[in-house]
This record gives sequence, C-alpha cells and structure tokens, in this order.
Amino acid sequence: MKKLLMFSLVFVLFGLSAAETDEVNKILDMMDKVYRADSSKFEMAMEIVTPNWKRTMKMKAWSEGMNKTFITILSPRKDKGIATLKVDQDMWNFFPKVNKVMKVPPSMMMGSWMGSDFTNDDLVKETTFRDDHTAELLKSDDKDVITIKLVPKESAASVWGKIIAKVRKSDYLPISQEYYDEKGRKIRIMKFSGYKEMGGRLIPAVMEIVPLNKKGHYTKIEYLKGEFNVKLKKSTFTLRNLQKMR
Repeated sequence: MKKLLMFSLVFVLFGLSAAETDEVNKILDMMDKVYRADSSKFEMAMEIVTPNWKRTMKMKAWSEGMNKTFITILSPRKDKGIATLKVDQDMWNFFPKVNKVMKVPPSMMMGSWMGSDFTNDDLVKETTFRDDHTAELLKSDDKDVITIKLVPKESAASVWGKIIAKVRKSDYLPISQEYYDEKGRKIRIMKFSGYKEMGGRLIPAVMEIVPLNKKGHYTKIEYLKGEFNVKLKKSTFTLRNLQKMR
C-alpha cells in the first residue's frame, strides 16, 4: 500500500495520470530506440557544413540493444577505417593512421564526434531519455504533436539543463528536440525528417543538428540502408574488431 501511495504522489507532483505516465514512457522508449532493436545494422552518410568548408563521410554502424554500438568510416579515403566502439559505459576510438586505440573518458561524451555537431553521446547513446530524465507533458498548439519537457536527473552524465522534444502523435516518431543549457539558453536543435520504411520499420531517415551558437554550422545524417534484429557475430563489439574492421 505504501508503494502505491508513493507512485500516486509522483503522478500528482508531475501532473500526470497513470495513463499519461504510461504514454510518456512509451514515447521515451520510442525516442531511445527509434534506430535500435535487439540488433541493427545501418549504412549512413554524414554531411558536416561550416561557413568555410564542407565534408561528407559514409559509415556503417551496428548496434545491440542500448548498450553496444560499433561505427566505422568507409570514406573519404583519409578517414577510412576510423572506428568507434561503445560497450556499456566504455567507449573507444581507433585511428588507423597511427594504429592506436584511444579510450574516451566520461568527461568527453559530450564532445564532438569527428568534428561534427553530433556529440559522442548522440552517436552511441550513453544516456537515455527514459532512464536519465524526468519528463513533463507540455501543451501543444498542434493536435497532431505531443510536446515533452525532459530534465536530466542529477545522476545523468549530461550538460543540458532541459530538452524540449516533439513527436508525432500518430506513431511517436520524433520531429524535433531543442537543447537548452543550465541558464535556459537554447543551444541547438535536432530535426528529424524523411520518414520512410527501412528494415521493416518506419523511421526518420534524416537527422540534422543545428548549433545555434555557431552561425552557418550544421550536421546531417542520412540513413541509406538499414536492417533490424539481424544476426551479428559475437566478435562485432570487441576491441579486436575495432582494429580489424579497417
């Protein structure tokens, strides 16, 4: 009975009924797992744009659940073979030119991945929306859109003060995510578009980040091919494979 009262109190404090809480949890699960399943495999193109230069990389990525990710760069030639591995809370990068594996410290998870506007955490998902944030439903002017305010828990490895996420009401697929610092300033926007079926699932095939504190900068990832719940070798998410994939 005590536990039931405590859960009821939590719903009252955050203004959510039991049904609304269940819906929010489903939305956060979708946000966390939109490109993930028991396992997945993707081919992607990343375009990085600044006022002075532009570069495009092609990549392959594999994932297993929320805890394992492997990414390797296919082109351009000068970056080919650079790879990233994340297993549980540990992350490594491999640089073939110097034949060196470097472990990424927790303090660098919010750092830039390969000079893009995506952070290491964006690519490999150390933090999750459901487990590492407190959620609050906000009013939306669009009846087809659900808006959620997400505040990182104290235990979360996050630099953000809050995130305002918008999803489609019909299928909970993400539309946008606005990231604010601890002073309430909007720092960047992540946009989702190009919704199409891939690997038997509907996903936003285009994901773009626009940093608001860097004029003329943006990074776009386009998912070119994808499969879900594929059979992966046990060796996929290993340090040995990190160097072998070059």
